[in-house]
Amino acid sequence: MKSWARAFYNSKAWLICRAAYIAKVFGLCERCGAPGKIVHHTVWLTPQNINDPSISLNHDLLEYLCQDCHNKEHMGSHEPVVAEGLRFDEYGNLVEVRGCNQG
Repeated sequence: MKSWARAFYNSKAWLICRAAYIAKVFGLCERCGAPGKIVHHTVWLTPQNINDPSISLNHDLLEYLCQDCHNKEHMGSHEPVVAEGLRFDEYGNLVEVRGCNQG
């Protein structure tokens, strides 16, 4: 997680918004139907817009994704392709894949 976003993601407003959104989509990934894991902002948050609730807390700009679909999102046109053995974690950080489930 980027340091400028930490306060937002720990805020009561975000935690309430996140929980309400997950309930709204029944806890399922909106792309593949698997159990979801990450509430993804479809408009990328920046230091300039993160405190604008019409962007950061707007259900119309959120999408609930499983880890795989979130990783695919970040491997698209917005981010460089991730090298084999790496993935994005639930906070968007690049981490090394460990264990048997490296796919």
